[in-house]
Amino acid sequence: MNARSTESVGPDAASPRVDGRRQRSERTKQLIVEAYLALLRENPSIPTATQIADRAGYSVRSVFEKFPDLLALRIAATDHAIAIGTTQAAPRYVEADRMTRIRSQVETRAETCETWLPLWRAVNANQGESVELKMRIRLMREAIRQRLELMYRPELEALKDPMRRSTMVALEVLTDFESWGRMREFYGLSIEESCAVWIRAIDRLLPKVPGTR
Repeated sequence: MNARSTESVGPDAASPRVDGRRQRSERTKQLIVEAYLALLRENPSIPTATQIADRAGYSVRSVFEKFPDLLALRIAATDHAIAIGTTQAAPRYVEADRMTRIRSQVETRAETCETWLPLWRAVNANQGESVELKMRIRLMREAIRQRLELMYRPELEALKDPMRRSTMVALEVLTDFESWGRMREFYGLSIEESCAVWIRAIDRLLPKVPGTR
C-alpha cells in the first residue's frame, strides 16, 4: 500500500463520523440541560434523574452517561444560564437620560429574573455541595454589580464613600432575584407592576445629578 492510500484510511478519513458523534453527544447534553431547566420552572422541587430523562426523551442511563451525577448537571445548567443571561443583559442606553437608563436596567433585570429565578433558587439551595456552584454564584453577583455600576455611573460617581458603597448595596439587594420573586409570587404583581415598583424605588434611591438629563 502506498503512502497516498495509507493516508486515505488515516484519522482524517474518520473525522466526519467522529464529528457527527460529537455533535449528537453535545445535542443530547443540551436537551438534558433544557429538560432540567423546564422542570425547575414548573416545580420548585429539584427534579429527579427519572423526571429529567422522561422530559428529555432519554433513559436515565443516558443522563448519567453525559453527566457523572446530578450536581454536574446543575453546574452545566448554570453555565448555560450564565451564557444566555449575559447575552440577554447586554447594556443598552448607557448614555441616555436618567429615566431611560432606569427603565432599560429594570426591564432587562426583570426579564433575567423572570426566566432564571427557579434555577437561581436551585443553585443557592445546593451551593453547599460544590465549590464550583459557589464560584458561579459569585460570578453572577459580580456581573449584576458591574452592570449596575455601568448603568448608573453618573449618579454613583456623584457620591462619596461610604454613601456610594451603601447605595450600590441597596441597588443590588433591591433588584435581587428574591425581590422579584416576592413581588411576583407573594404580592401577586404583574411583570409591569413589578417593574414599576423597581423604577420608582431606584429613582428615589439615586441622587439627582446637576447637568445630567
